[in-house]
Amino acid sequence: MINATNPDIWSGRIDDVTNRAAFRLHQVMQLNTPKESAISPTCALIGFSSDEGVRRNNGRIGAAEGPDSLRRELAKLPWRQPETHNIVDLGTVYCKDTHLEQAQHELGQTVRESLALNLKPVILGGGHETAFGHYSGVREFVGPDAKVGVINIDAHFDLRSYKEQPSSGTMFKQILDTDPTTSYFVLGIQEYGNTQLLFDEADRLGVRYITERDLEEMPVEHVYTQLHQFIAAQDYIMLTLCSDVLDAAAAPGVSAPSPFGLSPKQVRDLIHIVASAQKTLSFDISEINPSLDENGRTVKLGAYLTNEAIVSLLGGYTE
Repeated sequence: MINATNPDIWSGRIDDVTNRAAFRLHQVMQLNTPKESAISPTCALIGFSSDEGVRRNNGRIGAAEGPDSLRRELAKLPWRQPETHNIVDLGTVYCKDTHLEQAQHELGQTVRESLALNLKPVILGGGHETAFGHYSGVREFVGPDAKVGVINIDAHFDLRSYKEQPSSGTMFKQILDTDPTTSYFVLGIQEYGNTQLLFDEADRLGVRYITERDLEEMPVEHVYTQLHQFIAAQDYIMLTLCSDVLDAAAAPGVSAPSPFGLSPKQVRDLIHIVASAQKTLSFDISEINPSLDENGRTVKLGAYLTNEAIVSLLGGYTE
């Protein structure tokens, strides 16, 4: 079940009720699920209210409140898109009790149905277990033989063993162990946030990664070249952002803050590069935890980064 979003969330300042150039996102948001395939560029917001995966991974819970918190901040942002471009809110999948796997399946079905309607899914997590439901919907939509590239902006590999149970730290191992046509590229890996065992596992599984230190020291052109090469080798791309990749000073409201994290501008630029690619189908943002935030800084930053993904998926700002 996906629950409809409370319309009151999509409210805010109104400068003009007729001039679209003065509109904010809450003024253009559509709350009705499309019945037919979209004929113009359209993003579909999907909430995933869960931190069961974080709990299983011994993290600090609270990310389940992320989706609506992000919506409230997104509502305030200007909508600088052509009249033909649209955005819809399909509602939120809730993880009931400890039934994470069922919730991930439901999220996957919603993502698949959205893609089938020619919509660009933008998933608002939730813990980073969001990414597994996101992936399953993409894979079901494109079929078993298509080459899917998963690009993850994250401080952690999330390649832990799922022998006992899946969590927010196991998703990408679950994917790579069972899907030989998916490739995985991570940007922002923290040298102090991953054991040597996880680096070894990444190498064993053929994971491509760039550490936080390398992103700081490597010429940006080299980073973008690696991204473009990875994208060129795939049929489709899905992009996932774990907010703990951000510098803790800019994003304190996450489950696992990173003292040496990436700057917001670095992450914004990475999102733009990937989400602008024609092969990119979808985006998710995870690990925004309002209960740990300071003055709403992390939620606001998360909304700005999500908006960057929306704008890029739709083809950029109107001039």
